[in-house]
Amino acid sequence: MNSRYSIEDTRVRVGLTLVVSFILLVGCPVANPPETAAFVDIERYMGVWYEIAKFPQFFQRGLVGVTAEYTLEDDGRVRIRNQGFRDTLDGEEASIEGYATVVDTATNAKLRVQFDPFPASLFPGDYWIIEVGNDYEYAVVSDPTRQTLWILSRTPSMDDALYNAIVARLAVDGFETDRLVPTLQDTSG
Repeated sequence: MNSRYSIEDTRVRVGLTLVVSFILLVGCPVANPPETAAFVDIERYMGVWYEIAKFPQFFQRGLVGVTAEYTLEDDGRVRIRNQGFRDTLDGEEASIEGYATVVDTATNAKLRVQFDPFPASLFPGDYWIIEVGNDYEYAVVSDPTRQTLWILSRTPSMDDALYNAIVARLAVDGFETDRLVPTLQDTSG
């Protein structure tokens, strides 16, 4: 009996290991998911949001001037257009489009996001609105694993006192706020 594996056998084993690991990871219950906002008025949530700070994500590497625009479609889905500029506010524009679907209609705070270049069954993301201002002037978004975090504003800048209060609440709630990175925005007017 030969104990050596062929390159093809190794590839199959590695592939199966990755698939099983992914299934186990996705199927595992999430420890300590954040609380979401009690209720989000989806129509009021629509429009342009400016990214004030975030947990860095590989897909946003090097982007500044980041905005997200949400539009409510007739079928109830939310159309998304995320846009930013590479390295500087005068840099090359980068954008991606997709949609979100409300998955918790009791609160409207949990959405499932899918971006257009990918088949609908691949790479859907959780978009949990964990806090929204009384006048929808700011929002805080994460996911059940707390691996993503965005602080958003209707304007390109946010009052320092408001920002610090949001960060303090996030810290009390168990977020690793030292991971937050401010996003450069054009505040010239």
